[in-house]
Parts: sequence; C-alpha cells; structure tokens
Amino acid sequence: MTRRLTPGVVAAFAAIYLIWGSTYLGIKFAIATLPPLTVVATRSITAGALLYAWGRWRGAGAPSVAQWRAGVIVGALLFLGGHGGLAWAQQRVPSGVASLFIATLPLWMTLMQAQKDGASVFTPRTLAGLAAGTLGILVLVGPAVLLGSEPVHLLGAAVLVLAALSWSVGSAVAQRSPRPASLSVTTGSYLLSGGSLLLMAGIASGELRDLRPDTISFQSLAALGYLIAFGSVVAFGAYSWLIRRRSLAAVSTYAFVNPVVAVFLGWALGGESLNARVVAAATLVVAAVVLILSGRAAVEEAEAPTARAVTSSVPQTVSASLSKRKCA
Repeated sequence: MTRRLTPGVVAAFAAIYLIWGSTYLGIKFAIATLPPLTVVATRSITAGALLYAWGRWRGAGAPSVAQWRAGVIVGALLFLGGHGGLAWAQQRVPSGVASLFIATLPLWMTLMQAQKDGASVFTPRTLAGLAAGTLGILVLVGPAVLLGSEPVHLLGAAVLVLAALSWSVGSAVAQRSPRPASLSVTTGSYLLSGGSLLLMAGIASGELRDLRPDTISFQSLAALGYLIAFGSVVAFGAYSWLIRRRSLAAVSTYAFVNPVVAVFLGWALGGESLNARVVAAATLVVAAVVLILSGRAAVEEAEAPTARAVTSSVPQTVSASLSKRKCA
C-alpha cells in the first residue's frame, strides 16, 4: 500500500469524509416520497452503468467470469447487505442511534486488517483512536436519544450490526479479489451487481407495487440525482480506489467523520442547532482520525527498515552462495 500522503489520497479521503457525510441529508430527502430499497437500487444501478460504460468507452476490457463473480460477491456484501440493511433498519431505528451502529465500522475493519497484517494493527494509537471515535459518536447522539423512553427496535438493531459487518467484509474482499485493470469498470461492476440485487429485494418486498408516481416530489428526485452523481460515482469511486492503497483501519475513519459532517450540514443548510455538545463530539472525532491514521503510519514506518534489510540481504546471500560454488 502507498504510504505517502499524495494529493490523490487526500482528495479521496475528502470525498468519502465530506460527500458521504452529506448523503445523510440526501437520503432523508430522497426517501421522503420514494421507497428506501428502490432509492438505493436506482442509485447503485445508474451510477454503476455510467461508470462501467465510461470505462469500456475508454478502451477497457470487460471483466472476466472470475472478476464478475468477485464483483457480485462484493456488490452483495457492500450494497445489499450494507446499504440495503441500513435503509431497511432506518425505518425502525432513529437515525442518531443508527449512526452508533454504523460507527462500529472502524472496529470491524481493524479486525479485518488484523487478519491480514497480524496483531501489529492494534497499536496504542489505533486503540485510543477507536475509543475516542466511539466516544465522539456517543456525545454526538446525546444522552436524550440513548436514554430515551422508546426502546430500540431489536430486529432493526440486529440488522444494523449485520449491515456494518457486511460492509466491512465486502471492503476486505474487494481489497483482495481479482478485478479489471480499469477502476471505472471495477467500480461499475460492484455497483451494478449490488444494485440489481437491491432491486430484486425491493420488488420482493412490494415496494414497486405500492409506488405512486404522482406522490413523488421534485426534492426527492433531485436528492436521488445527487446521491447518484456524488454519493456513488464520485465518492464510491474514491472509496474503491482508496481501499487498495491505504489500510482498512485508516479508510474506515469516514464512519466517525460522516455523522459529524451531517450534523454540521444540518446546522448550515437545515436550520438545526449547533451547540457545545456537537463541537465536543467533532473534536473527539478529529482526534480519533489523527490517532488511527498516525498509528497505522507508525506501524508502516517501523516495518520499513525490516523490509529494506531483508531486501538488501538477498544480493549478499546470492553473492556468498556463488563464491562458495567457485571455491568448490
């Protein structure tokens, strides 16, 4: 993975931090008059078709059978399990509480990273970052929501946990699975596969049967357009590129940042209040991101001398072996 913080990496992090943070508001507007699974399916299929067509138009080859198979698996985990589960659960669980479950993504992804890189992933900084981020989301949601009189819908809560886990597993699979050389074709295959599965789920649940076109508002359609263009084409494209260049633990920090961005946008665009509790939560989340990113960078920096030593010892070993043969 690329260790250096290049402009491309910074731009990709900015996309998943800021754009995906804004999609909370976009989803709220979209599902006001559109069914949730249909919204997510339409978003994924349209964005996937655009990206796939763009990649093929630029000369990229079609995915092989093995690559399509991997694309279906990744699409099912990310979109049917991840986005679909979240959309379904948010009809039963308040968005603030739902954000707590989604904020478990960094923990799940760090565990996935540990399977690949070993226990070195759990540095003191990373663990402190996970704790600070979780505390930040708890502060952001607030005790009124957490300790309210309404009990949390148990099935909805279980689906949210599974949705976060499904997205984490899908990200790990995408990081290691066979894929086309073209990022557009790869991302498009994921979105098309997941969107098709979501559409089938929406049809099976009766969403299309109950849909009334005359009740759909322009605001919902505009929000859907934003989710397609920015939430999927731009931000998910950046995410697909980023998970192959940075650790899952580092990329997963977006799950801490997104709710904070959503709250600030609600204040700036939706007339919602911004108080000391929100500022404190934002401070904790920023600290969490810095700790997790710097913790992973420290591990990579520590591993680099060892890797260089191993690499430099290879020519010496070969040279010694040749010398022995000559003496013989």
